[in-house]
Amino acid sequence: MVNSGYLLFMNKHVRILTSSAIIVQGAAQILEEQGIIPLIKNINESGRLAGFATLPDEVELHVLESEAEAALDLIKDAI
Repeated sequence: MVNSGYLLFMNKHVRILTSSAIIVQGAAQILEEQGIIPLIKNINESGRLAGFATLPDEVELHVLESEAEAALDLIKDAI
């Protein structure tokens, strides 16, 4: 039996938003309420843990490529 979490990463994800953590968290919540599962990539935290300097407000929101258009429409309406 294949873990459903594994299947999530077999599909292609695309970045639909790069902004502050607050904006990205709000957008992610809107998507989750509509059944779209977002992935949040916090570049600041990743860089800090690895010992690299990063620019502030670089948090990315990713969704499945097949859901990108719907996700962008939802976010545009909210922001």
